[in-house]
Amino acid sequence: MWSGKYVRSPLVRSLFVNMVTEGEEVVSAENQEWYRCCPDLLGESVRALFIQSHLDSDTGAFLQRSKEKSSWLFTQLYHSLVSTVLSPMVSRTSINGFLGRGAMFVFSTNQFQQLLRIEPDWRAERLLDLGAGDGGVTEVMGVHFRQVYATEVSVPMRWHLQRRNYTILGIDEWQHTGFQYDVISCLNLLDRCDDPLHLLRDIRRSLVPKTGRLVLAAVLPFQPWVEIGGRWERPKTHLKVAGKTWEEQVTNMSNDVFRKVGFQVEAVTRLPYLCEGDMYNDYYVLDDAVFVLKASGEGDDSSQ
Repeated sequence: MWSGKYVRSPLVRSLFVNMVTEGEEVVSAENQEWYRCCPDLLGESVRALFIQSHLDSDTGAFLQRSKEKSSWLFTQLYHSLVSTVLSPMVSRTSINGFLGRGAMFVFSTNQFQQLLRIEPDWRAERLLDLGAGDGGVTEVMGVHFRQVYATEVSVPMRWHLQRRNYTILGIDEWQHTGFQYDVISCLNLLDRCDDPLHLLRDIRRSLVPKTGRLVLAAVLPFQPWVEIGGRWERPKTHLKVAGKTWEEQVTNMSNDVFRKVGFQVEAVTRLPYLCEGDMYNDYYVLDDAVFVLKASGEGDDSSQ
C-alpha cells in the first residue's frame, strides 16, 4: 500500500495525508499524553497544588475545527503565500491577525473554572488579559467579568479585540488606570517579553488586594525570545528557569521565580497550548504549565 513516505512535494504530501486521515477521530490516546504529570517528581510544596486535567469536549471541538480548516486547500495556499511575502517585515502575530488565522487554545471553560475553583455563575468586576491576541481565549474567561480589558501590541489583533467590544489598554497604560483588577491573565507571554520579572511585579501591584488572582501560562521548557518585526531576539533581561523536565521547571518557577516577586502558587495544571495549523499540520502544540497565583507577603516588590 502506498504510504506517502516518498512523496517529495509538501503540497502533494498534504493532500495525501488529508485523504488518508479523512474521517479519523481527532481525539486519540496520544493526545492524553499532553496532560500527563508525574506528581512524585514535583516538589513537595507544589505536589498538593497540582490539578489533573483531561482532554474535554471544548478541546476536542477546537482540534476538529483546526483539522477541517487545514483541509481548505486554496485558503491554505493563500495564507502560505501572504506569510512568505510579509514575514521578513511583519511579525507572525500580525500576519495571523491580518489573515484571521492562527487561533489559539489554552484552556476550556470547565478547565478555567476548575483552576480558579469557581462556579459557572461566578462573577467579578474586572479582567485584564495581557497579550490577548485575537481574544479567543479572553472570551473563555470574559463571561465571568462585568468589564474586560486587554492589551495587544499587534494592530491587526487589536482590530479583532475591538470587534469583541473589549476595552484595549496600552502596554504602558494598564498599570496606571487608577483601579485594580480581580483577575489578570498572562498567557504564554512571560517568555516573549523583555523584562519578565518587572512584568510580574507590575501585575502584583495591579491586582485587587487579597482576592486578586493571576492566571499565568508558560511554555515549558522555558525558552525566552522576543519577536521584533520579522526577527527573533533574546530578551534584555534573561529569566533562568532551572530543571530539565516539566515537573522540575514547574517546581523551580513555583519556589524560586514566583516567590522572588511576591507570588505564591494556589493551583497548577498541565495543558496543551494549541494553535490552528496549516496545509502541513492540522494543528501545532506546545507544553504549557498553567498557574493560579496570589500575592504573598514575601518577595521583592521593587521595580528595579
